[in-house]
Amino acid sequence: MTNNKYVLSWIDEMAAMTQPDKIVWIDGTEEQAEALRAEACSTGEMIKLNQEKLPGCYLHRTAVNDVARVEGRTYICTPTKEEAGNINNWMDPAEMYAKLKKLYTGAMKGRTMYVIPYSMGVVGSEFAKYGIELTDSIYVVLNMLIMTRVGTSVLEALGDSPDYVKGLHAKADLDEENRYIVHFPQDNTIMSVNSGYGGNVLLGKKCFALRIASYLGRKEGWMAEHMLILGVEYPNGEVRYISAAFPSACGKTNLAMLIPPEVFRKKGYKVWCVGDDIAWLRVGKDGRLWAINPENGFFGVAPGTNEHSNYNALATTRKDTIFTNVCHNLDDNTVWWEGLDDNPPKNALNWRGEKWDYTKYDKNDKVGTSGAHPNSRFTAKAINCPCISPEFNNPAGVPIDAIVFGGRRAKTAPLVYQSFNWQHGTFVGSIMASETTAAAAGAVGVVRRDPMAMRPFAGYNMGDYFKHWLEMGKKIPNPPKIFHVNWFRTDDAGHFIWPGFGDNMRVLLWILDRCSGAADAVETPIGYVPKAEDINIEGLDIDINVIRDLLTVDKASWLEDVENIKEFYKLVGDHVPAELYEELAALESRLG
Repeated sequence: MTNNKYVLSWIDEMAAMTQPDKIVWIDGTEEQAEALRAEACSTGEMIKLNQEKLPGCYLHRTAVNDVARVEGRTYICTPTKEEAGNINNWMDPAEMYAKLKKLYTGAMKGRTMYVIPYSMGVVGSEFAKYGIELTDSIYVVLNMLIMTRVGTSVLEALGDSPDYVKGLHAKADLDEENRYIVHFPQDNTIMSVNSGYGGNVLLGKKCFALRIASYLGRKEGWMAEHMLILGVEYPNGEVRYISAAFPSACGKTNLAMLIPPEVFRKKGYKVWCVGDDIAWLRVGKDGRLWAINPENGFFGVAPGTNEHSNYNALATTRKDTIFTNVCHNLDDNTVWWEGLDDNPPKNALNWRGEKWDYTKYDKNDKVGTSGAHPNSRFTAKAINCPCISPEFNNPAGVPIDAIVFGGRRAKTAPLVYQSFNWQHGTFVGSIMASETTAAAAGAVGVVRRDPMAMRPFAGYNMGDYFKHWLEMGKKIPNPPKIFHVNWFRTDDAGHFIWPGFGDNMRVLLWILDRCSGAADAVETPIGYVPKAEDINIEGLDIDINVIRDLLTVDKASWLEDVENIKEFYKLVGDHVPAELYEELAALESRLG
């Protein structure tokens, strides 16, 4: 399929080490994909679901010890520990290569090695980056066909160039003691062994599109961010775009596929999803920041997804979807998960493939008693999403008006505030945090810092990553404005005050009004906050005084937060830029 000597010699080297019985090139055709699906069903690796109710849909179960990303086994291997920073796990590259070689040697004996040429971004676009993943898993092949752009066109676009990301994945023995997901940024290489779970083995996703791409972006002058991209269409047909970063459990996918409240829909407002997870951003010829979603599909969490929480995500999964670790309803050969509806199947197998009794469900032991694993997934094609943006495949991307950061804070952060400028906005992103909920392990209300939602995904020193943000600010003649939102403020009884979901659009409209100069704001110690009357509450059963309350800045809790930020910066280490310490000191002084 290619004469590229760099590709061919690398494949020869990897095949000599892993020793597969045969090598199959993935060409991106539907015929080949269909044959692989049939093969996976014949071996039990996948189960074909009810094709009338769920056309093109399949079920897969991973090993019981292999159900989530493993941050503790994820490494950034750079020549010095300093380059990887304190937030990442690090090992000397030579030491890691030696360790991995032992695990990979003979790992594909008796198996087939699949060669997947794939593109992150539209093939041939200025944004596109190419990769080749070698794997011994049909499940990985079929997921990569959904999540990325795969096929011969990628090899044609690559030509004779050595500029591609090498990815090697072997299931090996699925031994969790020897499970490694390793990135060698200087070598453009990703290696994953002893896992079969998507987040660890779909190497185009977090591994390439964030960890390796963030390193490349710094080197080449662009940004790879853990951000959704959405477009708000106004009644006059104008569409304006927002990219937004949220830590997990903060409603990122729901926001990406937001359905406007009825009062706005009737006026002609629409929301378009460009991406739900990752944004690559670069300065356009017009001096603005332009973004693409480098992915081609959604790898979403199933539990909690339903017609009310995310109608568009659910609709996307109704065809051509691979479900992983969900509950299998044997009565009609469909799938179910907690939060889908109030009708758990009576005759079903749980995510482990065991007979499941829904009456024994205990929310304190979700993993042990649920039908679907709490981290069960759907892999679905973006083009099947009812609100996918008409610009989804535009090679130029979309121009970004606003960057939004968010977190889950009970009291500290107001509903929304705007940073004073790009440097202050970088500071706001660097201190992003969420408080642990009852659902998370450990104590409730503990603040976990997750700067720009990139804590697990920065491919180099987090302090240098902050510095790259500051440097980018100097390169963008017309930068987006930067905001922070908090949908999760609670009253004294612990109930959420803001309705959230589709009503979050009311906040987005104020944000976009600020970007166009159409809305006023009040200056506070933390940034610009809306005037309560500028948040449109038409059709909401909520009082303007409640909005006033949601916009208050509690100085005492912010001063407490300042101490926590100092501790976090200390953890990041001495690469934290001086500018961010200046912003922190200025914040403390304004609060004082």
